Amino acid sequence: QVQLVESGGGLVQPGGSLRLSCAASGSIPSVCPMGWYRQTPVKERELVAFITSDEITNYADSVKGRFTISRDYAKNTVYLQMNSLKPEDTAVYYCNAIQSWAGADPVASFDWGQGTQVTVSS
Repeated sequence: QVQLVESGGGLVQPGGSLRLSCAASGSIPSVCPMGWYRQTPVKERELVAFITSDEITNYADSVKGRFTISRDYAKNTVYLQMNSLKPEDTAVYYCNAIQSWAGADPVASFDWGQGTQVTVSS
């Protein structure tokens, strides 16, 4: 079973940047898109970015132009570069492979990791 470990979160001021990493223990099929999600106590987990095996990326409107997702197949790691952070980006961030789609909703492949907390505050 693949285990996902997210890291790189922290406290940052509005306008600041963070780079999140998601390391997978075990092999993730290269054909699987990888996604970054986020969740708050008052909002369900949402997909904010994903990258396909062809390096095609897609972003939620709320992060478009500010976040960049990338993956390193050799290191089995996915990254999320977050710039121009806003208080509304505060959340726990998770990664997972996308097994399939239920309509517009991604179906995650693996058990969720612990996530990494991102707090944007002055």
